[in-house]
Amino acid sequence: MATFKESLTEAIRYWEPRRLVYNAVSAMIVLSYFALGLPQSKAVITLDFALYMFVLAVLANVAYCAAYLVDVFAQLSELRDTWLKFRWVLLLIGISFAGVITRVFAIVMFQPNVR
Repeated sequence: MATFKESLTEAIRYWEPRRLVYNAVSAMIVLSYFALGLPQSKAVITLDFALYMFVLAVLANVAYCAAYLVDVFAQLSELRDTWLKFRWVLLLIGISFAGVITRVFAIVMFQPNVR
């Protein structure tokens, strides 16, 4: 059985490179809805809006860290070998869930008449 330190190190090796994909998917969704809302969506770009987007991006990355809890817990169990083969499923579920939430926020921000 792996130690906590080994499990945490393995989790960092797995999840951190994939954080780029997670953030890229969210960014593509936001940019798509911004482009779909042009030229009206330009009107929302302000300093306050940029700060709001920064807070949302930080919160999205904090939510991404929830995968660490599941991953380390599963690695410390007797199911470690099986988990390491299938943890990509958690990644896909997390990206999909984040994508849905991002879409909702993007619609509200850039297409307020679409609900």
